Amino acid sequence: MNKQRWSWLMESMGLTASFDCYDSLVTAYSEKHRYYHTSKHINAMLNHFDKVKHVSKKPDELELAIWFHDAIYQPFSKTNELDSANWAKNFLITSGIDSQISELVHSLVMATDHSSDVTTNDEKLIVDIDLTILGAGANVYDQFEHNVRKEYKLVPSFVFNKKRKEILVSFLQQDSIYRLDYFKDKFEATARKNLERTISRL
Repeated sequence: MNKQRWSWLMESMGLTASFDCYDSLVTAYSEKHRYYHTSKHINAMLNHFDKVKHVSKKPDELELAIWFHDAIYQPFSKTNELDSANWAKNFLITSGIDSQISELVHSLVMATDHSSDVTTNDEKLIVDIDLTILGAGANVYDQFEHNVRKEYKLVPSFVFNKKRKEILVSFLQQDSIYRLDYFKDKFEATARKNLERTISRL
């Protein structure tokens, strides 16, 4: 989570540097109970975003949504995305940003809860970027699964395996895991292999 990059984003959006918010985000992503939902995940998403930024309708808003989308992460909470979205929205409102922009960022963060249909181009874009880990190489993907398990280490294995299998199967049951052609072409086949392999182990 590059501080200079944050500064450039704030400048592009017409905001002050807001390093206090940056510091709060870094602290949040450094919480000890996190193993996957860390600053490394944000950096990976930003790297993928840079490759497809040109197809975004509102690239600044989408990038800010990436910064915030896992800012609140408690493994047993059902409102992580909402809490993160609200943090982003409140930050923008208190910074004097237009309400239309704050609502857009809020909706982009909410798209990453993966529980509802996404409709806009940028909602599809942030969801696909968030799911690129599913299409990573086998070693990287297996480490992802290992880290997710560590985040839920208090859950008994038979319960975790059952719930995890349900989630992974739900991805496979979709016509396509990814929404946009770029991600389908680059990640779909590998993602399905990773999911099938992991399900066979659960």
